Amino acid sequence: MHKWLPAPDTNSMATVSVGAGSKTAVFHEFETHLMEDEKPSEYFDGLLSAGVFPAWPPFDMLSDLADVQQSPQHHPEGNVWRHTMLVTDNAAQVKVKSKDPRALMWAALLHDVGKKPTTRIRKGRITAYDHDKVGREMAERFLRECGQDEAFVHKVGALVRWHMQALYAAKQLPFFNPRAMRAEADINEVALLCLCDRLGRGPVSVQQLERERREIESFIQKSRRAQ
Repeated sequence: MHKWLPAPDTNSMATVSVGAGSKTAVFHEFETHLMEDEKPSEYFDGLLSAGVFPAWPPFDMLSDLADVQQSPQHHPEGNVWRHTMLVTDNAAQVKVKSKDPRALMWAALLHDVGKKPTTRIRKGRITAYDHDKVGREMAERFLRECGQDEAFVHKVGALVRWHMQALYAAKQLPFFNPRAMRAEADINEVALLCLCDRLGRGPVSVQQLERERREIESFIQKSRRAQ
């Protein structure tokens, strides 16, 4: 069995099968667009809208996000897929600031995969408690199935695990755990992903942008000071 993966912005086509080799082929196709495109979302949205996004594991972790709804209050942009595309595009714009752009881009793409199994409606509210923790396990499984080395798997997994820390710090929630985070991830890399995440909610005003940047800087300082 074969699956055609067209690159929406070109006339090229890639043929891949469903075995381990095909997973690697799709992974590298995805990575090319993550690392080279100004807006990777155009490629991924093109696959999804054309009905040719890989439907087999682990890639279904991503396509499934189109069916996962979010709180309209906190995510006016819509479902988790739409949010993920915005975050990935944000990351593409700032990856030059990263010590490991490749890890940042994959973390941006995979950061919310944990919302599929954790999203619930509680007292009329859409929640996704612990999606960062569950998401880490899923992201690491995704990368292992695509043949990635353990150092890279752990680096991306750590970014996914800690991507909510800036929000927890800003809201002074007990889930803020800078010591554990520092033991696994670079604070500045986490901060970069957090900013991409916080801005992945549709159009952002100048005031909102400045507020988010101030909160990220505060998060960095709090994380460094924590004993």
